Amino acid sequence: MTASSEKPLQTATRLVAAGRRPEWTGTPDHPGAVVNPPVWRASTHLYPDMAALRRHPGNADGHFYYGRRGAPTQWALAEALTELEPGAQGGGTVLYPSGVSAICGALLTVLRPGDTLLLTDNAYEPSRAMARGLLADFGVKTVWFDPMDSTAFAALCPGAAAVLLEAPGSLTMEVPDMPALIGAAKAQGLAVLVDNTWASPLGFAPLAHGADISIMSLTKHVSGHSDVVMGSTTAAAEWYGKLRLRSQNLGLVVSPDDAAIMLRGLRTMGLRLEASTAAALAVAQWLATRPEVARVLCPMLPGSPGHEHWRRDFTGGCGLFSFVLKGGTAKARDALIDALALFGIGYSFGGFESLATPVDPAAIRTASPWPRADMDPADRFAVRLAIGLEDPTDLIADLEQALAAWTAAQ
Repeated sequence: MTASSEKPLQTATRLVAAGRRPEWTGTPDHPGAVVNPPVWRASTHLYPDMAALRRHPGNADGHFYYGRRGAPTQWALAEALTELEPGAQGGGTVLYPSGVSAICGALLTVLRPGDTLLLTDNAYEPSRAMARGLLADFGVKTVWFDPMDSTAFAALCPGAAAVLLEAPGSLTMEVPDMPALIGAAKAQGLAVLVDNTWASPLGFAPLAHGADISIMSLTKHVSGHSDVVMGSTTAAAEWYGKLRLRSQNLGLVVSPDDAAIMLRGLRTMGLRLEASTAAALAVAQWLATRPEVARVLCPMLPGSPGHEHWRRDFTGGCGLFSFVLKGGTAKARDALIDALALFGIGYSFGGFESLATPVDPAAIRTASPWPRADMDPADRFAVRLAIGLEDPTDLIADLEQALAAWTAAQ
């Protein structure tokens, strides 16, 4: 759905108001009758007569045509996401069944057989798998790069077609110099895609920084309740129509029920992000004092790789970060995670519950080593925490007893 031309409101207000057109929340004689857009379940859309069918404005947003193109429930979510994305004016948002589907849809829009994709070396692992599998099968070459080396990246740009950035990396949390990377890519005519799931447009605005396509796994912060899977791409006019058409050609659609759940989560996303970011910073600061911990990789924490870029370019954070244990073994790390009582073990973040997973990026690095050059090679084992909405004092107490289990297991 395309963006509204109304004067932008403050973020908290837009989270409440976006996507609630009166015609989507009422009837012609009572517009805006309910707070939330109703759930429109329909595979078939009907026309009153043949004249109406022939008057249909083609493949246009916001018009009933067929269930695969959505109805007011999906349109409301897409429009709300567009209104939250600075720089999307004149463009719009495309919804996908998952975050990985959104990444795939974006890459298949900007790439052609024979093209070269530049891919950040700390990318989400399914993005790497997509490059090595699906894209390679379609004749696309992938070149990985160290996101923290802007000069080396600029040298790779000539001849490439697109770049996929991620800020920060989803496991090792480096925050690159995004303006420098985006500027170098645009100077060479590359399409710039940014996986912005960690920060969301509330914490970082890729399009306003010059990127072409902003990608999110809505499963995380927008849902906020770990009960629905979805993804999105948002772009200005140059790319939005192409993204939309590619998605239609692939037959992608999200259910109206899932769209309604996402809309409900969206309304409280700002409050939840503020709370989880504050709690994550408190936990990260505590971990930084612990003798068992070699390094805390939290963008909001001074000393974390790229913290100065986060402080300069970002307006918010989230609850996801990692910490590196001082020496130890994989078995001891397993004991630490198993000892946690308030952290679930699961691959996600952005929900109300806290999670913990092991971090082992060495096998999936291509252009930059792990452990990093500024780390002790003995400090190999890390843990990723997704801080939820629990009280941070309880989470810290839980981590303290889990660190004792780690010590005992060695």
